[in-house]
Amino acid sequence: MNKSDLVGSVAKELGCSRVAAARSVEAVLGSIAKGIESSGSVTISGFGSFNRRHRSGRMVRNPSTGEPNQVAPSVSVGFRPGIRLRKLVNH
Repeated sequence: MNKSDLVGSVAKELGCSRVAAARSVEAVLGSIAKGIESSGSVTISGFGSFNRRHRSGRMVRNPSTGEPNQVAPSVSVGFRPGIRLRKLVNH
């Protein structure tokens, strides 16, 4: 399912237009992103939690030349599914 499919599903579920559903989806996704940015995590009961993850810098080797390279520290987002979501997916 991509974003367009999600908007269509939300529009059908709510019985509203695709434009209104797209605004709703954008609002939810934007709020999740802002929550991660400000507090580092967002938890949605039964669905899961989004957490900011820090990766430290490290040395790696180019597999073809064997030359060492330094990889800079980075930040990414992780997702851990909640119990209800795990049960739904496993059945």
